[in-house]
Amino acid sequence: MGYKILIVDDEPLLVKGLKYSLEQDGYEIFTAFDGEEALGKVKEQKVDLILLDLMLPKIDGLQVCQQIRLSSQIPIIMLTAKGEDMSKILGLEYGADDYLTKPFNILELKARIKAVLRRYQSIDQPIEERIIRIDDFKINTLGRKVSLNGADINLTAKEFDLLLLLASNPGKIYSREELLEIIWGYEYFGDLRTVDVHIRRLREKIELNSSNPGYILTKWGVGYYFRNK
Repeated sequence: MGYKILIVDDEPLLVKGLKYSLEQDGYEIFTAFDGEEALGKVKEQKVDLILLDLMLPKIDGLQVCQQIRLSSQIPIIMLTAKGEDMSKILGLEYGADDYLTKPFNILELKARIKAVLRRYQSIDQPIEERIIRIDDFKINTLGRKVSLNGADINLTAKEFDLLLLLASNPGKIYSREELLEIIWGYEYFGDLRTVDVHIRRLREKIELNSSNPGYILTKWGVGYYFRNK
């Protein structure tokens, strides 16, 4: 059985087209046409990824994303209208893993879906490689869980991938372009602010003072790096 994807959009023709195209690739598709129905489907069905439109009846996409993030780290790809730059940034702030601007190429959407799923799903590793201890962090690479000084940290898929990459390579500086290519897993044509938003959210979760970080530092004009104590 293929991965399960929930498509949330109030445009019936778009939903019908996406459903048909993704089913041809072996995905099992569920649909919802407003935010309220979407939250109900998430409770009813165990899905692997959500395609979530921003402009929805009853409950908008940002609120749906925020509510889902209270209890789940299901990968979410936001679908936004052209020119909604602030909404894109807000979507990432609320916990979306990626966004795609309408109208989009179905092949690009499929590439992004594959990249997100590939990074989110657990990788079958030897037992001894499942737990990585770096400074005060314990990173479970199989269960994709992180704890800091014994306290669990709730990270999104992309936040987890960023922390794992940076912490596994202390002192190595990654440019935003490199992080987009490595973490997002495809030739990314979006805004470089995507990386900045995820780094900021990650700092807010792991740093004592996100304005004066001790773990994830910025090399101005170059990129980001992880500093060991």
